[in-house]
Amino acid sequence: MNTARFQPEPAVSVILPTFNREKTLPCAVESVFSQTFTDWELIVVDDGGTDRTPALIDSFIAKGGNIRYMRHGNRGAALSRNAGIQASFGRYITFLDSDDSYLPHHIESRMAIMTADPAPDLLSGGFLGEDDIRVVDRFDPGRTVHIDDCILGATLFGPREVFFSLGGFRNLDYAEDADFWDRAAVTYDVMKLTSPRTYVYSRADDSITRNR
Repeated sequence: MNTARFQPEPAVSVILPTFNREKTLPCAVESVFSQTFTDWELIVVDDGGTDRTPALIDSFIAKGGNIRYMRHGNRGAALSRNAGIQASFGRYITFLDSDDSYLPHHIESRMAIMTADPAPDLLSGGFLGEDDIRVVDRFDPGRTVHIDDCILGATLFGPREVFFSLGGFRNLDYAEDADFWDRAAVTYDVMKLTSPRTYVYSRADDSITRNR
């Protein structure tokens, strides 16, 4: 692969876990390249896939983007995100699933909130998706809840010290993102957004980060 040309201390680290998503990955990566806020690094964490992901990322690196590629054996969503967190240099950390994308002002809108006075310590929410997406209730597997009532891990956005102080995500069978949010809320000021809706969520039941 080409050698990445990256800034040592970007403002924002975007961590993108992926597993055999060569069809949707280019759209996700392009949405980061299209951001109005440009002081970012993108860390793609390949969770042991067997498709053309390395070649695709190589083509983006060749364009001069601040992008890095990591690969490990199949570990799942939580540990893939943690690997990206540990490799990151950004003052703020956020995520992007390889089936999803950002609207162009996504990072800019989040940074405006995080640099306001006063500012929260951790954000979630603010996503676009199908009108009626329901998922299994983390407390009662026999019922479902609307996704608007859940914590979508890919929308988390906060200073790096929040993620490091909590030890990242726990390797749970389900809802490791909600577990992280609950632990953060004990110590930090958390804010769940309803707007601006700038994270574009696409439902894919076999995605690495959907199997929670």
